[in-house]
Amino acid sequence: MPKDDDSGRERALLDMAAKVLPAGGFGNVSHNVIVAKGLGGRVWDTAGREYVDFLLGSGPMLIGHAHPEVVEVVREQAGLGTTFFVNNEFGIRLAAEIVDAVACAQKVRFVSTGSEADAYAMRLARAHTGRDKILKFEGGYHGMSDYGLMSLAPKRAANSTAPIPDSAGIPKSVADEVVVAPYNNLDAAAELIATHKDQLAGIIVEPFQRLIPPRPGFLEGLRKLATDNGLVLIFDEVVTGFRFAYGGAQAYYGVTPDICTLGKAIGGGFPLAAIAGRAEIMAHFDRGAVGDDAFMPQIGTLSGNPIAAAAGLKTLEILKRPGAYEKIFMTGQTLMDGFARIAADAGVKARVAGAPPMFDLVFTDRDVVDYRSSLGNQDMMRRYSRLMRERGILKGESKLYVSLAHDARDIADTLTAFEATMQDIAADA
Repeated sequence: MPKDDDSGRERALLDMAAKVLPAGGFGNVSHNVIVAKGLGGRVWDTAGREYVDFLLGSGPMLIGHAHPEVVEVVREQAGLGTTFFVNNEFGIRLAAEIVDAVACAQKVRFVSTGSEADAYAMRLARAHTGRDKILKFEGGYHGMSDYGLMSLAPKRAANSTAPIPDSAGIPKSVADEVVVAPYNNLDAAAELIATHKDQLAGIIVEPFQRLIPPRPGFLEGLRKLATDNGLVLIFDEVVTGFRFAYGGAQAYYGVTPDICTLGKAIGGGFPLAAIAGRAEIMAHFDRGAVGDDAFMPQIGTLSGNPIAAAAGLKTLEILKRPGAYEKIFMTGQTLMDGFARIAADAGVKARVAGAPPMFDLVFTDRDVVDYRSSLGNQDMMRRYSRLMRERGILKGESKLYVSLAHDARDIADTLTAFEATMQDIAADA
């Protein structure tokens, strides 16, 4: 239980946040949790409450919080300098590891965030083809750029081919440069490509969109459509990279894009992301290779900084060890099976959607195959997430990330909390 002085400190911090931060937060999760520390698969807030952590910093803590080997390399590098704005050994070695691991990666360019990586990837497609439009999929998250925030979470139903801005401040002209298709609908994508192919530069897709697996043949079909029509196929693997397999979702599903974006795991908990792809496309970052007209400048103060690169390189080393992915998948599958059984026993109308490394409950009786079918009952989803948090389970509003650090006690405590939560929801249904 929180101590009175800890609760007072938490209240003071929440009051301070309300005064100095818009909406009292950093713009990420909305609930009022102030985390003080994390260790393994758990975190503790400033009031002393303990949580099993399935938020994992929105995914980057794939091997758990404060892994001692990561802490060691970070401390060592911090004593030697934190950033230099020139090449450093850890960044070069991390790029080499990505090239070895990821099928599409012949060259790598570092940035600090997944939003940057996705924005540059779309720009690369336009630079390489000389065309302007990008095809994306409704509900697909590709960062905070103007292009990324088209039809991520449209607030009104519309024809899927009509891009809808998800933010104020996006120029109306951006809608003319984005074509939107329903995820997992290859026929719709093919029809849109046929209509717009003279203007289309590329296709950007999460190979596993939020919690939605690709239907058999969907990614393969996109690969063929891109090849046949001279488009750049971009896999947004900011989330799935090194999470589904050491080579990412492209290794897991056996489909190789032209370029991909990476983030989360490759920074080991520090700000680092990357664009990786075929050498002839990545050459647009090299003025000497393509000339002034085709050159695409990319500058970032902290891109590839040595602390983030050292943490990322050590994280990948740990993930590469025998049994790491088997453990992540076993933990996730145990939780998914438990959630499905408990919800069914409670008589709650819901589906467990996702894959063992990341999943959640969707309050629906429909198959979850695209953005619209993944919404379910949003009021019930918010209540479920709140009840789980009150019972010591920290998660996002629509996702649980599984880490290598989660153990049998974490699984047991989570299923106990979930059972009590389902009973509450069933009683009010």
